[in-house]
Amino acid sequence: MTPPTRLIVDVDTGIDDSVALLYLLAREDADIVAVLSTAGNVPTAQVAANNLAWLDLCGRPDIEVAVGADGPLKIPLRTTEDTHGPQGIGYAVLPPSTRALSERSAAQAWIELTRENPGELVALVTGPLTNLALAIRADPELPQRLRRLVVMGGAFQHPGNTTPVAEWNISVDPEAAAEVFAAFSSVPEDRAPIVCGLDVTERIELRPDHLRRLAELADSTPVELIGSDDAPDARSTTSNPIVRHLSDAVRFYFQFHRDHGQGFIAHMHDPFAAAVALDPTIARYRAATVDVETEGRITRGQTVADWHGLWGRSPNAAITWETDADAFLDDLILRLAAFARTVTPPGNRTDR
Repeated sequence: MTPPTRLIVDVDTGIDDSVALLYLLAREDADIVAVLSTAGNVPTAQVAANNLAWLDLCGRPDIEVAVGADGPLKIPLRTTEDTHGPQGIGYAVLPPSTRALSERSAAQAWIELTRENPGELVALVTGPLTNLALAIRADPELPQRLRRLVVMGGAFQHPGNTTPVAEWNISVDPEAAAEVFAAFSSVPEDRAPIVCGLDVTERIELRPDHLRRLAELADSTPVELIGSDDAPDARSTTSNPIVRHLSDAVRFYFQFHRDHGQGFIAHMHDPFAAAVALDPTIARYRAATVDVETEGRITRGQTVADWHGLWGRSPNAAITWETDADAFLDDLILRLAAFARTVTPPGNRTDR
């Protein structure tokens, strides 16, 4: 059997980051060596608390959780509680964790883990690139030691979701993103970072029927169908704790998308990037040289792709361009349901 893919996961958890984390935990071909917390959707301390709580709920207190930077490299932090809820996980209220965070910072973890495992680790970043940029500043050889880097971020031939041209993760810390793309220009082209931008991720539309199917497959009762006319205080009462908390998180995301004229859906940006990290063959790509605008008055945070070598620089990214969205969503639901059936709620365990 092929050994599982060993992953560094750097997140700003976040509703779709939460789903991505659960999806990775559900996959037998994934081995998460550390979860690194970065400021983005919510402040860093809340991100770390969310990561600990999800891992505890899923019976994985063995996975290291490290705290990263409190904000971007050069600008004040902007968070997005209007999109992800006051704690970053929508309406979900997870039992708080009592375990300690890692003694090392996220940047230290990036450096030390890649030194200990050169050429072995796949990195997935679903938030701002601040932690990775800080690690590369301290250790410029870090990009050479990664097996692969997958980034959820950017918008190329697609509108932005934060400004007319900028995607959220990149716009939070454009300087960090620019530094990371520059640093990875030195790796061989066949190991160039994979960038999962809005061009593809906004085609990944989770709908209420997906959550109904999740509950049914997980044998979780009652099976609820979240509706756009639900009362504001509606909460899941289904029996499986993973399904219940996930439903409450995603309900908030559905409502956000509805209120912004996108339909009663939830874009699964980060879970798709997680799937690509494990199996790049699920998507097709276009090679390009990517840089990030850091000075523009109305274009700051824009990811600019040179598709035709006009800059005279070699490609430094493989940009996701096509995928089978329905196949991915089917896989997501099947794996989450199977995982939910195996997880014993923390209060019911006998191994304490």
